[in-house]
Amino acid sequence: MDVIGFDPAAGHRGASAAVAAPEAPRKTYSALRGELLARYPSGFAPGGVAIDDILQLRLQNTFDTHLDIARAMASVVRRDMAIYDADPSRFTQSLGCWSGFHAQQMIKAVKRLRGTARGAYVYLSGWMVAGLRNRFGHLPDQSMHEKTAVADLIEEIYVSLRQADEVALNDLFRALKTAREAGDARAEAEAIAAIDGFETHVVPIIADIDAGFGNEHATYLLAKELIKAGASCLQIENQVSDAKQCGHQDGKVTVPREDFIEKLRACRLAFEELGVADGVVVARTDSLGAGLTQKIPVSQKPGDLAAEYTKWLKTEPVTAEAPLRDGDVALWQDGRLVKPARLPNGLFQFKEGSGRARVVEDCIAFINEGGADLLWIETDTPNVAEIAAMVSEIRKAAPGAKLAYNNSPSFNWTLNLRRQVRAEWLKEGRIAAGDYPDGPALMAADLDDSELGREADARLARFQADIAAEAGVFHNLITLPTFHLTAKSVDELSRGYFGADRMKAYVNTVQREEIRRGISAVKHQHEVGSDLGDSFKEMVAGERALKAGGHANTMNQFAAA
Repeated sequence: MDVIGFDPAAGHRGASAAVAAPEAPRKTYSALRGELLARYPSGFAPGGVAIDDILQLRLQNTFDTHLDIARAMASVVRRDMAIYDADPSRFTQSLGCWSGFHAQQMIKAVKRLRGTARGAYVYLSGWMVAGLRNRFGHLPDQSMHEKTAVADLIEEIYVSLRQADEVALNDLFRALKTAREAGDARAEAEAIAAIDGFETHVVPIIADIDAGFGNEHATYLLAKELIKAGASCLQIENQVSDAKQCGHQDGKVTVPREDFIEKLRACRLAFEELGVADGVVVARTDSLGAGLTQKIPVSQKPGDLAAEYTKWLKTEPVTAEAPLRDGDVALWQDGRLVKPARLPNGLFQFKEGSGRARVVEDCIAFINEGGADLLWIETDTPNVAEIAAMVSEIRKAAPGAKLAYNNSPSFNWTLNLRRQVRAEWLKEGRIAAGDYPDGPALMAADLDDSELGREADARLARFQADIAAEAGVFHNLITLPTFHLTAKSVDELSRGYFGADRMKAYVNTVQREEIRRGISAVKHQHEVGSDLGDSFKEMVAGERALKAGGHANTMNQFAAA
């Protein structure tokens, strides 16, 4: 099927044209109508089906399969990466969505704001699948949700985005029909131009495959399911699959780099097998906050991946005073016998303060040895200078390295940015230590309009632009925004509705805002396809159609919205 609003760059990695070639531009309304008239000169297919109705349905079906979506959106991401390389101010963004409806409303909002959805993606968070889409209940981000739940959510999101296409195009075809019935040639031409220029709501999804949910073969099998559901980008992390923790929790355990590279290859093979030659692999390192490893890799020669990983283990020399005991593990390292520090659960510890160096080495290996397309460095605070410094080191060995960065709700953004400003101003002598409080007191509301508060907010507003320009961040995302937004919005409505305001709370906080902002969901029947259903009934039943959109439909009260 032809892709609406799609103009990708050429295929990636030199794959064969049969696999990697981008989708052909969508046929125009007139060209497709001409083809149908050539088949059915009378204007009707067997059974009296009008060719204009066939034409409408063909154009409303913006993609034949979700694998077609994966192929098309992978090329969109490649195009956007090339644009970013030429101009780092043109970074991409996404919000984490835990339902198709969230994703649909997000993309509609972007199109209202910008007139285009280009540069906007959907992030599919494993955290939110575990916490909100899990048949086992609300659980933490520890790979305790079903593997198939991620693929199911990708499928749902693309069903919702494709339905947004159907509803919007149905409205354009209705306008075309009205213009023709009125004999308004200008309005008819405008409607056809709008149909030909329509941009799809379908955008790339970056899908979180956690640590792969098992070994490299399990990772490959799951990756294929996510790709078939439509994923063009897979994000995988270097934690131990059966000990996986949220990136912002303690107790994280990383795997040797060779093990992780095998999973990167598994994702690449899944993309290539399914003909998604432009598929994007995002390699995430949790090493900055991970102080543990489950196993010690075997080194074959000095300086190989295993040696570079084990050199960071916390060890103590084996001596007469500290001899080996039964069950101990020993290593020959730097010309001496040492004993790695091991916890009662058998996990090995890394040297304190080695996380940053391990991150840099991880990223270089993931790109140069594992073929990763993007990096993800999970950090404990949002600090542009610190991330930029790491990326600068990475780029010495892996030029052109680019990041996806988690603008995480786990950060207290207000406190972090105010602390950074306070520390800088103290160092510069601009303020004295007593001018502003330190620690949690910096959160005080009366500081919102202070000079420090305004400067912190200014940095917050430009944070993504700064990190894109200075730290190689191609994609800025927020993992859990719709989790927190839903909690806040439902709390806000509930406090008013079950309190003194009752219906006034609903109207003021929801409906009136929907109308004034032009949010199409205010006409909820239309939003879920009521008019789409009426159009189809007319196609097959003509004047006999029992339609929902007549004069008694209460949605008519929102005609001006």
